[in-house]
Amino acid sequence: MKVLNTLMINDIISNSLKHSISYADYRDLVSQLVEENSTTGNNKTEDLANYTMLNDRRMKRWDKTVKVSEEMREKIENFNRKITWLVITESWCGDAAHIMPVINKVAELNENIDFKVVLRDENDALMNQFLTNGGKAIPKLIMIDNNTNGVVDTFGPRPTVATNMVNDYKEKHGALTPEFKEDLQRWYNKDKGQSAIEDLVNLLS
Repeated sequence: MKVLNTLMINDIISNSLKHSISYADYRDLVSQLVEENSTTGNNKTEDLANYTMLNDRRMKRWDKTVKVSEEMREKIENFNRKITWLVITESWCGDAAHIMPVINKVAELNENIDFKVVLRDENDALMNQFLTNGGKAIPKLIMIDNNTNGVVDTFGPRPTVATNMVNDYKEKHGALTPEFKEDLQRWYNKDKGQSAIEDLVNLLS
């Protein structure tokens, strides 16, 4: 992959932002896809449609239950730069189902944060600039300064704690097993979005 200059990356981001949607519109899209037994992305398989249905349920649950502590809330509310959080995702992605509602919950606490969503397979040029270890891992949050249009930082595809779990497991076992993926889901359920909140607050500081 060719490394592009900052100007070209800014153009790619700007183009993707023009076609981005709000989190509310993304939630409506996923609910609509569930009704149609479909999914976002280039591959419309039955498995991915089932993941979309499961993720819709997960997001509904997290939309209602994610809590931000007073300490974290204060740090979020004190942030005073205008930024955009542009998140690359797909409806079938398990990690995204746990993280997207958390990103939304944090963004709602500060009007300086504009949360926008784009789909990976529709934004290939953008995704290629923000790979994780050479892969198109999602969700990927790109933090953009609204005054300069420059990329300040990124987050994803998982909270730091989960990333360390995944890396440790891969190092020991070579690849992620279905059993590990179930363990990871249990970790998300137990963590209740707190690790992601901490990482997002670190982006703001």
